[in-house]
Parts: sequence; C-alpha cells; structure tokens
Amino acid sequence: MAGPVGVYISVPFCKAKCTFCNFASGVFGAERMQQYVDRLCEEIRTSQAVTQNIAASLPRTVDTIYFGGGTPSLLSAQQFRQIFQHLRGEFDLAGDAEITLECAPGQLSDETLDELLQQGMNRISFGVQSFVDRETAAVGRLHTQQQCEAELERVRAAGVHDVNIDLIAGLPHQTAQSWQYSVEQVIASGAPHISVYMLEVDDESRLGREMLEQGTRYGASSVPSEDDTADWYQQACAAFRAAGVQQYEISNFARPGHRSRHNLKYWQRQPYIGFGLDAHSMLPTDAGAVRFANTCDLDEYLGNAAPTPLRLLESASNTAAPEFDIIGHDEAFEESLFLGLRLNEGVDLNHLRNQFGDVLLDDAMPALLEVRDAGLLELNSDTMRLTPHGRLVSNEVFNRLLISSAA
Repeated sequence: MAGPVGVYISVPFCKAKCTFCNFASGVFGAERMQQYVDRLCEEIRTSQAVTQNIAASLPRTVDTIYFGGGTPSLLSAQQFRQIFQHLRGEFDLAGDAEITLECAPGQLSDETLDELLQQGMNRISFGVQSFVDRETAAVGRLHTQQQCEAELERVRAAGVHDVNIDLIAGLPHQTAQSWQYSVEQVIASGAPHISVYMLEVDDESRLGREMLEQGTRYGASSVPSEDDTADWYQQACAAFRAAGVQQYEISNFARPGHRSRHNLKYWQRQPYIGFGLDAHSMLPTDAGAVRFANTCDLDEYLGNAAPTPLRLLESASNTAAPEFDIIGHDEAFEESLFLGLRLNEGVDLNHLRNQFGDVLLDDAMPALLEVRDAGLLELNSDTMRLTPHGRLVSNEVFNRLLISSAA
C-alpha cells in the first residue's frame, strides 16, 4: 500500500429507514446530530496522534473523501463547514481530490449544496434504487421519479456533473418490465456512473423478519425470486455495455473517466481511514497493514468511554483487541486476490508473484483451477478474472477459494 489516503465519513442519519436496511443508521433529532458532528470532529482532530500509538502510517495527503450513510445530505451547511475545518486542520487535501456525497433525492437543501460546492464537493451519489414510484414507496423511500429527475437537473445546473445513480434489482413488486424501465431511465439520464445491487434482505431488517414469517407487510410476499433478480442484473449489464457504460466492478459501471476513485481504494488495497459510526479503516504498518472499525452503537460512540478502536488503544487495559486485524503476508495475499477479482480487469499474476513470491500463488492454484473448470474464472499465465457468471455468484467463488485455502 502506498500513496495518499482516502477518508470515509459515516453519517448515520435518515429521514426514514428503508425496510430492507439493517445498517447502523436511524432517525434522530437535530440535537443528537450536532452531538454526533462534534464527536466526529474530535475523532478527526486526534487521528494523526492516535494512529502513531499502533505504529500505523496515516498519510497526510487526502485525495478522496466520501460522505456515506445513512443520508449525509441531512447535515446542515454549518455542520459540513465544521467537518471540513477539522479535515483541513489535520490533512492536506489534494487539489484534484474527489469529494463524494451520498444523497437521497429531495433531501439536499440549497444552502447545504452551496456550502459543499464551496468546500470542493464534486461528486454526488443518488440513492434512487428504482424509477418506479410503487417500488420505492414499498421499501420506505420518500422520493418519486419526478423528484429524481428534478434533482439531477438541479445539481448539474450547480456544476456537479460527476453523478452516480444506485439501482436495486429484486425490490418488492418489481417485474421484468418495471426493471427494464428503470434501466432505460438511468441510461437516458446520462449519469456517468451507475451502481446496481441485487437485493440481499437481512433477516434482522423489517422486510427480512416479515419474509421469514411469510407475512405481507412491506411487500414481503411480492419480493422477486433470486433467479429473476440474477437475470435482471445480467440484462442490466448488457444494456449498460450497449450504451457505453462499461462495467469495471461487480456492482459498478462507468463511462470513461468516471470510475469512483474512492471505492477503487478498497479494491486495490490503498490506505483509507473511516471516521464516525461503524466506520472501517486500513492503514499501512512496517509489518504490513492493520484494519480496525468503530463501534456500531451510537450511544457508545457518543459516550465518554472513548469507544473508537484508536482511542481504546491508548489504554493499557484495552479489551477490544478483536476489533483489530493485523494483516500479515498471507492475509495480504488473500485480500489482493479476492478484492482484485471484484474488478473486471482482474488480478495481475505477475504483480502477485513480485509482491508475494511464488509459494502462495502455487498453493492457491489448485483451487483457482477448480473454479476455472466450473466456468467461473478466466485464468491464463498473466491474469485471472471472473467470468460474467462468476461475477453473478462471486460470493460462492470466494467461499470456494477460502475453504480450499483453509484445508
């Protein structure tokens, strides 16, 4: 790992929680939101000093910032100004930094948009999910197709042209025809980046519990089959390719020059640090790298018990060791393999050999050949990449490789 660091800022607040969501997010009042921003800024302010305590290297230069959630656009202009003041106090923002805001259509005020533009925000990711109002309403989204189209026009008029639109295949009430409509609409929008996710319903979400109980609330009885959802995903891949929006990662598609630089850091194992609730980080050390994560409990994060892993390390009686994952040579090899396979360009085998030697790759080869013979992997002397079907069942591929490596 080398180069500038990416910063992820978790903002776990929503106007309404989606029925399928089990993220560390929820609906809270303005007072709790300001308390959160104050705590977040404290974490940013102490980050350089605290990372030294775990012998991790935190680069001073930042070239990507990603506000995720939740719905970060619910923060006020003043709160964003406060966050950026602390970021600039601890880091040097690159002149061409990519700064992304996740946003629900209709939930970004003019004042907040103006402030973010002044701070350098140049990319917006809209959680559209569907252009069919019945489908978005069924899962608790508050926007309509008309609002989505108006928001796109508004942010483009303000000068933000690097826009992503999220779609979800497999929503309640979705049909082959309605999915095709959403795909056609997102292409017609001209968005330079599109993300497509196949619905995975967490058993602990409201929709998940209703499906387990075979109920009908939240459209639980009208969730499409996994086979239909997989077919629709493949149809979207073909439609985007025909429209010049090329797939570069399992869930991500972009026109030339519009890939998400921040998300590429995760898949290419570049350093990143997360601030806020349930935020994750990976930073280099002399021995390799270290991963750590903040608590997913908001009360704990806001409390006086120094809940973040970095703060906990300041105590000799730290009992949160499981929060930390020291990444050694073998673990780094596995991560390079699995994360690299998420990308359409795949993994450069010569790079793997140069970085990790021949032994680990030779040990992994029987499992890789098995996956290749199953039609899930393209493998030659220079590269390996998932086949289109392999990308569709990527979790199965990774599980096979993990089981084989553990044997």
